[in-house]
Amino acid sequence: MNAHSRPLTDGSLTLLTEGYAWLPDRMRRRPDHVMRTRLMGRPTLAVRGPEAVRFFYDERNVRRHGAIPEPVLGTLFGHGPVHTLDGEAHRARKEFFLPLLHPDLVAGLVAHVTRVWAEEVPAWTAREQVVLFDEVSVILTRGVCAWAGIPLDRDEVRSTARDLVAMVDGFATLGPRHWRARRARGRQEDRLLRLVEDVRSGRRDARADSVLDRVTRHRDADGGLLDDGTAAVELLNVIRPTVAVSWFAVFTAHALHRWPESGDRLRAGDSAYTAAFVQEVRRFYPFAPFLGGRAARDLSWRGERIPAGGTVLLDVYGQNHDEELWGDPYAFRPERFLDRPAGRDELVPQGGADPRTGHRCPGEGLTIGLLEALAARLARLEYTVPEQDLSIPLGRMPTRPRSGFVMTGVRTPVQSPVAAR
Repeated sequence: MNAHSRPLTDGSLTLLTEGYAWLPDRMRRRPDHVMRTRLMGRPTLAVRGPEAVRFFYDERNVRRHGAIPEPVLGTLFGHGPVHTLDGEAHRARKEFFLPLLHPDLVAGLVAHVTRVWAEEVPAWTAREQVVLFDEVSVILTRGVCAWAGIPLDRDEVRSTARDLVAMVDGFATLGPRHWRARRARGRQEDRLLRLVEDVRSGRRDARADSVLDRVTRHRDADGGLLDDGTAAVELLNVIRPTVAVSWFAVFTAHALHRWPESGDRLRAGDSAYTAAFVQEVRRFYPFAPFLGGRAARDLSWRGERIPAGGTVLLDVYGQNHDEELWGDPYAFRPERFLDRPAGRDELVPQGGADPRTGHRCPGEGLTIGLLEALAARLARLEYTVPEQDLSIPLGRMPTRPRSGFVMTGVRTPVQSPVAAR
């Protein structure tokens, strides 16, 4: 019996227990960075590396339609979103998201979020302790909803933030977290559906060219407007990923705590170092474990075959910790991005290829802009990190420091005009 005819063990249960380590641990033993396995009963091919990114994002090889399991659609993405489309349908729907790449829109979102940060943080000084993850999710929720033109009463902010966090927290698991995520998505889709209906009926105005305004006017490849439910789904798929930056924000605080020397350069307003620091946070810390699609035809990659309809995985976490790409990948070293900017298909925490034409997240620029602003503000914030569990369990997806990063004795120092930029 040759290697290609041996029955493959299904890795689904092992994935649930090992989490982020499942695929990199197995790929490490394969010098060509390719592996055959089975997931959820389906033949699966896992690939890694810049060439594999280009292979994975070529629609002649891998498609998205039918690739995302219903539990993920029912929690993270919703039904009928851009993530599930291919070809012209994908390109037409992507037109709604492409303005998110524009620097002016990125700057606008950052301005809204930093304004909310300035309003919220002074209240932390009067509190015995602050759980950073929870508070940043509130700040991001207020900021992104104001920026997108979505009305949100002050007494709705924390419940909305909890729902947006729950959608992300429960997509890759079973049990209570998963059902919380489903209920949260249902509540938020219903709320945004009513909002879309009100705008289209004239009962409510939408700020001109806001995200809300654009989603109600967007036309798909067939020339028709999105139905109200799909418009609500895509509106949620703008604000939900923005609030998911809470994970990266708490990783940023974790990095500043473990490597405090980084804070000196952030406080000094070194913009090049700040950009490099944010890229290293995105590379080093676990966010997306992998991305998946379906083989569009019978495929072969580096001698391993996968039949049409089989699953193809891009090993995101493994690629971001690949020794060949990064050298000493488990060391946190922002300077690596000062020495050499990462290639488009090398650093892939939010996907690879061209976001204008492929499935790379168009909100990546928003994530980077927000993290650069928040990293500088966290570095300037004075606080104490009390004894707590700051471990980051790789068996939990998505993961974060167990404690959520507790701070006590928060003080807001007077900032110089240079530091405040």
